[in-house]
Amino acid sequence: MYQRPQHLMNRLAANHRVFFIEEPVMDPERLECYSEIYHDPIAGVNVITPHLPAGSSEQNIITHQQGLLKNLIRDYDIQKQISWYYSPMALTFSEFLDPVYTVYDCMDELSAFLFAPPALKRYEQDLIKRSDIMFTGGNSLFIAKRHLHPNIYSFPSSIEKSHFHQARTQLTAPEDQRNLAGPRLGFYGVIDERLDIGLLDQLSLLRPGWQFILIGPVVKIDPASLPHRENIHYLGPKDYSELPSYLSGWDIAMMPFALNESTRFISPTKTPEYLAGGKPVIAPSIADVVSPYGELDLVRIADTADSFVDAAEDILRHGPGPGWQNKVDNFLAGRSWERTVGEMETLIEKGISKNAFPRLQQKKIYV
Repeated sequence: MYQRPQHLMNRLAANHRVFFIEEPVMDPERLECYSEIYHDPIAGVNVITPHLPAGSSEQNIITHQQGLLKNLIRDYDIQKQISWYYSPMALTFSEFLDPVYTVYDCMDELSAFLFAPPALKRYEQDLIKRSDIMFTGGNSLFIAKRHLHPNIYSFPSSIEKSHFHQARTQLTAPEDQRNLAGPRLGFYGVIDERLDIGLLDQLSLLRPGWQFILIGPVVKIDPASLPHRENIHYLGPKDYSELPSYLSGWDIAMMPFALNESTRFISPTKTPEYLAGGKPVIAPSIADVVSPYGELDLVRIADTADSFVDAAEDILRHGPGPGWQNKVDNFLAGRSWERTVGEMETLIEKGISKNAFPRLQQKKIYV
């Protein structure tokens, strides 16, 4: 998935060495551990994928990851670095590091997700104490956590407008979507416990002539539990570069999220992406969607199948509303991942100077 971490790290790599350490792959065919290192020639990011023997104990997994991280630091002569965390569980193998500055970019309330490790909350408390600065991926998460850190800032999801503006033109239809009748209502993203399966099933029954298209990997839930009907189409994961061509062929973009603990603090990156693509959006009353998108009439809010159908029928008959596209463009005008990265870097630079750390003579290194 190409999401907030990828957008930020790719842009940081323009001026800094960046090492992006992924979750480990458990390899059943190997007895030794090793790191697969890929240097993205376009983004400039070094992507590190640890491969560990399948069946390793929890302690062995931590020990292996520590060893691989130490080898990385040695092999790339990393002497000073900024540690940038997305998962508190990464502390289990990286707490020995002595960074000049530590960033915790809290993009979700991970403890509310399905199969979250029991120790996650404890490690998050430790990470917050260690962090010099903390960012949140949305305003609701900022409000919930602002009392936990003295140097915390909200950076809601941004947008790569030029990429998604492509969807405003009639792009070549992807083969697996080309022959689907209209109207088409689409979603892309991870298909997991945050998806309202019951809502999707109700919608497909209420409007059997509508086509419901879902793009993305099925994660943590049994694919058999998903509703399977003639007008529901699971097209699987797609590359980030392909998304505008799918979005271009939809009449409405939807976010059929459930209203539960796992969605309480989410700030979906797809909201501004859908809008930049020129598509009207229907979503439930997720806090970071209601404010600001719903309040500004940029997104229709619907919490039931009936209200969703009513909103969709109104859009299909009359469009998203007078002046809607102009309102969308005005709202998105000042938003970009470049601006977000610039503001984050400014805060980090000020923090390093305030803490009396000498400015690095070489490129800073983000790990």
